[in-house]
Amino acid sequence: MDRRLALIGLAALAGCGFELRHEPELPFRTLALTGFPPDSPLAVGLKRQIKRTPVQLVDDTSRAQVVLEVTRETRDRSVVASTTVGQVREWQLRLQFDYLIRTAAGELLVPKVELRLSRDMNYTETAALAKEQEAANLYGAMHSDAIAQVMRRLAAVKLPA
Repeated sequence: MDRRLALIGLAALAGCGFELRHEPELPFRTLALTGFPPDSPLAVGLKRQIKRTPVQLVDDTSRAQVVLEVTRETRDRSVVASTTVGQVREWQLRLQFDYLIRTAAGELLVPKVELRLSRDMNYTETAALAKEQEAANLYGAMHSDAIAQVMRRLAAVKLPA
């Protein structure tokens, strides 16, 4: 009886069009990443995601079908709220990531994209170490979000005929 219910549940789930998320299919064979700052967490994450696809990463931009060119990658934080004596109570963490996608010959496939992500974080000086870890986790989540957006944009690229 339990087995029948499980099969009915699986059949209903399959019939509704539910599908697990998978890597986007990229419409090109080679990709070059350029303009990233040294030790960029976004570059590391993008390389990891691209290695899950059949696309080959190349260092020489002239040998790539598609080039992802970064024009800005910055992380910063600013005070959103503070006490009357100047103690910080809330930070805003920001990630700015600007890029464009072009061919090796310089033909623009996707014009400059300005990606802006931010997260607010409460802050208490008595838990400074824990709050630094929380900030690192929030930046990690923003990086994951940015990488997913870039991968979707790469999947939508239309190569010239």
